[in-house]
Amino acid sequence: MLKKIIVTGGNGRFAKELKKTESKYNFIFKNKKNLNILSTKSIAKSIKNEKPDCILHLAGLSRPMSIHEKNINKSIDLNIIGTANLVKVCCSNNVKIIFFSSSYIYPGKKGNYKETDPLLPWNNYGWSKLGAEAAVQMYKNSLIIRACMTEKPFTHKSAFTNVKTNFIFHDEFAKILVKIIHFKGVLNIGGKAQSIYQFAKKNNKNIKKNKSKGELPSNIHMNLTKLKKIIKL
Repeated sequence: MLKKIIVTGGNGRFAKELKKTESKYNFIFKNKKNLNILSTKSIAKSIKNEKPDCILHLAGLSRPMSIHEKNINKSIDLNIIGTANLVKVCCSNNVKIIFFSSSYIYPGKKGNYKETDPLLPWNNYGWSKLGAEAAVQMYKNSLIIRACMTEKPFTHKSAFTNVKTNFIFHDEFAKILVKIIHFKGVLNIGGKAQSIYQFAKKNNKNIKKNKSKGELPSNIHMNLTKLKKIIKL
C-alpha cells in the first residue's frame, strides 16, 4: 500500500495544484536544491532520509518547446538522464516510480492513440520524453502517465481550430492522478477529444481563432478507454 510519495519538481505548475488536492497520500515535495535528479547520490540520500513508497517524477524540461531544439544537451540531461538516474536508484531500493510523459510521443496524424499504439514523436520534446520512457519501461514497478494538460486559465490569446487534442486543466488532472497512483503500466490521461479552440472557449468566450501551420500536428488526441475503466473500478 502506497502512503509516502516523494514528488520531484515540487515547485512546478502541476505540483502547485497537487498541493491543493485532497488525498490519502503523504506527498513530500522536493525542489532541485534538495533533490537533484542529475545526481544519483542526491536521489539516494532523499530515499534514505524519507523512506518513500514511491517517487512521483514531475521534474524536467518542458516549455518553451524551442529549447529542446536549441539546447539538446539540456533536454537530454533533464528529461532522459535525470529520469534514468531516478529509475536506477528506485530499482536498487524497490521504490515505485511514476513518470509523467506526454501525448507528444504519439505521431499526431490519425489521433485516438491507445497506450499500445506505435510511438513516433514529432519534435525533440517528444523524443526526450520517449527516451525517458525507455528507462522507466525497463523497471516493472512503475507507472507511465502520458499526459495532456495545461494550466488554468488558458495562457494564450488565440487557439488552434485545426488541432484536436485531449487538454485538461491541472486541477482536474490532479483529481484523476490521486485515483490511479496505485496502478502500474502505461496510462493515457487527458480530457475530452476536441479542438484546442473548443477547449479554450469554454473558459474564455473571447478567445480568438487561429490555425496551426505545422506548429502542432492535427490529431494528437489519445484514446482514454483504459483510464475510464480504471476510474470506474
